[in-house]
Amino acid sequence: NVMSHRVSVGVIGATGMVGQNYIRLLDNHPWFEVAYVAASPRSAGKRYREAVVGRWHMNKDIPPKIGDLVVEDAGSVGSALGKCSVIFSAVDMDKGAVRQLEMDYASKGLAVVSNNSAHRQTEDVPILIPEINHEHCDIISSQRKHYGWSKGLIVVKPNCSIQSYMLPIHALMERGFRVARMIVTTLQGLSGAGYPGPSSLDVVDNIVPYIGGEEEKSEDEPRKVFGKGTGARIVPDESISISAHCTRVPVIDGHTACVSVEFAGAKPSPDEIKEIWRAYRSIPQELNLPSAPRQPIVVREEMDRPQPRKDRDAENGMAVVVGRLRPCKVFDDRFVGLSHNTIRGAAGGAILMAELLKEKGYIEEGARSTVQGAR
Repeated sequence: NVMSHRVSVGVIGATGMVGQNYIRLLDNHPWFEVAYVAASPRSAGKRYREAVVGRWHMNKDIPPKIGDLVVEDAGSVGSALGKCSVIFSAVDMDKGAVRQLEMDYASKGLAVVSNNSAHRQTEDVPILIPEINHEHCDIISSQRKHYGWSKGLIVVKPNCSIQSYMLPIHALMERGFRVARMIVTTLQGLSGAGYPGPSSLDVVDNIVPYIGGEEEKSEDEPRKVFGKGTGARIVPDESISISAHCTRVPVIDGHTACVSVEFAGAKPSPDEIKEIWRAYRSIPQELNLPSAPRQPIVVREEMDRPQPRKDRDAENGMAVVVGRLRPCKVFDDRFVGLSHNTIRGAAGGAILMAELLKEKGYIEEGARSTVQGAR
């Protein structure tokens, strides 16, 4: 039975917006199968389809097998044991509680792939963008040693808004063009705020020039992603200064970023930049991971692209679409980047991380999916 070779995975926070995206994107995944769903105590004990009644926000139906699964209490870590070997964490709780809960799952031997920010500043937890810092996975062995885990691990996904420009910047850095300073203004989609998000009266005919905590994350996390894993910790790259303005705009899906870049030393020409972007490939593409975009950076030549509605679904929502590359009158160059915040920026990006971990041997098959069935 081919199915028995799929790794059984669990989603905690499975009834929320990101959790629903996991369920949707993992349906018929070639490597992973959802065998365990958990959420808050008020959903626990219900079948999944009952727990999300009236608030299923995806544009395709609940996969029948998942609909029948009984939702467990995410706080009861023991109930995941024997059912899955990977936990996708999308719980919406206080940061300290999330930090502890993820540690508890990892201590029980589960690979925790998290959408939460709780562990992004933990020194031996990698913030992964698989194309950029796949080698940060190497710190997992010292993470396990530090906490005394044999099979457990924690990796986290970065803030969704930085995904719209990190790949284009990395592509240039990899070709030897060092970045000194960046000014970034993000125009972030509503789905990034979860459901129901801001009230319609706050956003229709309006822009909200503040998203709590977002600017700090946008300024700090790229440095850790670009950092070096040395020994037992990841040392951030402090050579890059980033100034971020983060705004909420009346777009449902898609985070857009207007970026101005100043290089340290050699500067690429605009044609060179486009050539570097178009040619960019990394480990996910080389390994042919199931969720990897074939063309990670899509360059648009039109004057008025990328646009969220027209470009967010490029490469199944996993590409970064760039355009409007032109000289900057203050720094060197400027461009507009766009990524799909709930796919690349959330569930899809985390699934890609889990694929990378499996391919690198950090995730074992563990609980076999065929044993579970829908009870």
